[in-house]
Amino acid sequence: MPRDRFVARIDGREIEISNLDKLMYPAAGFTKGELIDYYTRIAPVMLPYLRGRPATRIRYPNGVDDLHFFEKNKPGGTPEWVRLETLPVPGSTKSRETIDFVVVDDLPTLVWLANLAAIELHTPQWRIGSDPDLMVVDLDPGAPAGLKECSAVATLMRDRLAEDGIDAYPKTSGKKGMQLCCPIAGSQDSERVSAYAKKIAEELAALVPGSITAKMAKAVRPGKVFIDWSQNAAAKTTVTPYSLRAGEKPTASAPLTWDEVVAMATGESEARQFGASEVLERVEEHGDLLAGALEGGPRVPDRHT
Repeated sequence: MPRDRFVARIDGREIEISNLDKLMYPAAGFTKGELIDYYTRIAPVMLPYLRGRPATRIRYPNGVDDLHFFEKNKPGGTPEWVRLETLPVPGSTKSRETIDFVVVDDLPTLVWLANLAAIELHTPQWRIGSDPDLMVVDLDPGAPAGLKECSAVATLMRDRLAEDGIDAYPKTSGKKGMQLCCPIAGSQDSERVSAYAKKIAEELAALVPGSITAKMAKAVRPGKVFIDWSQNAAAKTTVTPYSLRAGEKPTASAPLTWDEVVAMATGESEARQFGASEVLERVEEHGDLLAGALEGGPRVPDRHT
């Protein structure tokens, strides 16, 4: 075996690890070894959001400054112990197209993907065999709006959802904006959840039309926060909590407290994304701030009520 490759044994599984010194984030000097180390250390809090959900990946074989590709199907050479689920692709004609999805149920699978330079992991709002158990509110700022403005909109959304008995747990996207993860009963299809999310987005856009839009057209987004209700469609995925994001620096999708969100919205603290090392420190200090999103929630109201 070449000197830059070795076999690691993790929880009884053998995984070939390679090129630990390869730069994944050249500007930050962040290597593949550090990428694997991050995912290994964050696994205890990240795996609950991956288990039972088909994972899609964005891979950067030669780092974030080089070519990348989006991957749904199992990669070539997938070990036999990796859980695969053959599922229809949401949105395909009469669900005739199927894909062998990777399901990240354990640490060995997560490390194996990290070694493949799968920097970003994305998951749907539903578990295999179930209807959505999460509603996601994606807040996407149009420049010059940024994370500060997203934080202000997040507090409005939190209060509006609370009127319907729905809790919201905030996290940064790791890039520009943020998302709210809202636990719901897994007994409604994605169409109903999307319709409800759209209704609430349109309500808030009508309330604050100068700062919020519920329309997808990019021409109307500059200076506003787009509430992307469409993330709840069955075919859509959202960046998994704690996933790294591709960019100049290794930032991650970081859970927040509502006090932090309010402080960002009011300017009491800097509205910013968090790096990999900071996210690990935050987990050590606070535990999993999103844990409540895994505990289930109510049915969303009918859009006409």
